[in-house]
Amino acid sequence: MKATIIKMIIALSGAGAAAAFAATTGAGAEENGLLVWGFIGFGVMVIMLQAVPAMILFASMLKGLFAHSDKEVTASKN
Repeated sequence: MKATIIKMIIALSGAGAAAAFAATTGAGAEENGLLVWGFIGFGVMVIMLQAVPAMILFASMLKGLFAHSDKEVTASKN
């Protein structure tokens, strides 16, 4: 059990050191191309197109909850 814990600690510290080294080497991100912006735009369009029916259903639900009903509520004895 101790050997497993020691191996895990070594692996995690090595991974952390590798990530820190990679961050300091100056390998930065390049400019975003047209494909990246197209993908982001497509994702935004999907979210917006899903939001329109959701808002319609939400408005219908609120209308149904707060609408005045003409029925008389009576208690039945069963």
